[in-house]
Amino acid sequence: MTASKRIAKDNPKDFYRSLLRTDFEQFLHRSFRELNPGADYMPNWHMRAIAHSLEQIRSGEITRLIINLPPRYLKSMMTSVVFPAFLLGQNPRLKIFGVSYADDLSAKHASDFRALVESDWYRDVFPKMRVKRAADSDIFTTQRGFRRSTTVNSALTGLGGDIFIIDDPQKPIDAQSEANRNRVNSWFSNTLRSRLDNKETGVIILVMQRVHMNDLTGHLLEHSDGWTVLNLPAIAEDDEEISIGTGEIYKRKAGEALHPAYESLETLRTLQREVGSEVFAAQYQQAPVPSGGAMIRREWFKYYDFPPPRTPDSRIIQSWDTAVKDGTRNDWSVCTTWQVEGKHFYLLNVSRGRFEYPQLRDKAIALGQAFNPHTILVEDAMTGAGLIQELRQAGNFNMQAVKVEHNKANRLWLQQAKFEAGLVHFPRSEPWLKDLETELLMFPQGKHDDQVDSVSQALAFKSTYDVTLSWVDKLESIMPDEAKIWGMYNRRLW
Repeated sequence: MTASKRIAKDNPKDFYRSLLRTDFEQFLHRSFRELNPGADYMPNWHMRAIAHSLEQIRSGEITRLIINLPPRYLKSMMTSVVFPAFLLGQNPRLKIFGVSYADDLSAKHASDFRALVESDWYRDVFPKMRVKRAADSDIFTTQRGFRRSTTVNSALTGLGGDIFIIDDPQKPIDAQSEANRNRVNSWFSNTLRSRLDNKETGVIILVMQRVHMNDLTGHLLEHSDGWTVLNLPAIAEDDEEISIGTGEIYKRKAGEALHPAYESLETLRTLQREVGSEVFAAQYQQAPVPSGGAMIRREWFKYYDFPPPRTPDSRIIQSWDTAVKDGTRNDWSVCTTWQVEGKHFYLLNVSRGRFEYPQLRDKAIALGQAFNPHTILVEDAMTGAGLIQELRQAGNFNMQAVKVEHNKANRLWLQQAKFEAGLVHFPRSEPWLKDLETELLMFPQGKHDDQVDSVSQALAFKSTYDVTLSWVDKLESIMPDEAKIWGMYNRRLW
């Protein structure tokens, strides 16, 4: 029997105290029960990921940490309340500052911290940690350590500390103001950073939901080095491997909810529809969209309830953007299906996935059979070249190989006017629409661009049929009967 097992058997209370004193996850669980009596504790891997990052701070392995995750996932309790109590329990001399955007939020964190460190069980676990005095939201220990509360933009004149924990430095609505964002970013660079007693070992932790591309997280990642980032979107965009302990990895799958037992994928999708794609992208996905959009503006989006009735002049096209290969870190393969009416494009369907080549081929054939397109557009490169050949052999598909003449940004830029002119129409309610809109609004700064490329390729399409009709229009002015015959003949080809 090992020594730890012997202690657990012979002295279970001592063993439990030892766990609480050394294991932050156990300490978190007990602290949650203290601060939320009667509430259900719902452990999840993301809490282990946060705990592991905080342990790296405690051990001195890292000194700069950014944690981005959605609201209501225990981020404030873990980082602003429980972690300072855990640190001061082990070293009551530490000087810790908790920083938030408002006095009432700072006061709430301070009140919870005080309730925790003055509880009987905490005092039993950490007998050397004692509160000497409390003044407003500041708690001082008998060994001259403290946890002090302050707000963003405060002067901090004459104050210094070992650890600064910045928790939600801005309200989402305030972050939409450039002046407010600049004020927070300047305060960090010019005031807070200089308040560390030791610039080498001093710690700064920033924990927040993203609220803007140029919020404090965005500012630090653009202008500073040395930050460790734990980014936890509500819905995984890619397969990820996330460290949850020394040598322990959680393999998160694309499309997986952060904490399904707490907020299911269905709940999150409903929330996305309620708050809008831009708010959801920032606060829940930690991927803020440029205000109003970057190359494509939100006000340019047009919607339809039902596509127009099809006529002999209607055309159905499909546009494929194929990934080089399948894999967790590769782009998606995307097919967009459109109904074209004159100059207007109506999006009918988006199909997106990571496919092995045989799956890609079968998917393309199935979509072709489902929509019976007049033309299927495929980029004539890499995987696309093989797909063109196989689809031509598979059936009555009119394939058009598309030569790439510009980079992705230029390809969308060339189609920008169609959005602005109101020629591009999206269905008002489809499960895939929000993701498409977010990708369009974020481009070219977003993580993915596969849907954008498929859309650009479709909007650039000009068929032989268009050229023929243009020629027929000219012919009509001088030879109307012949023009009518040619027009009817070419429409039958479609």
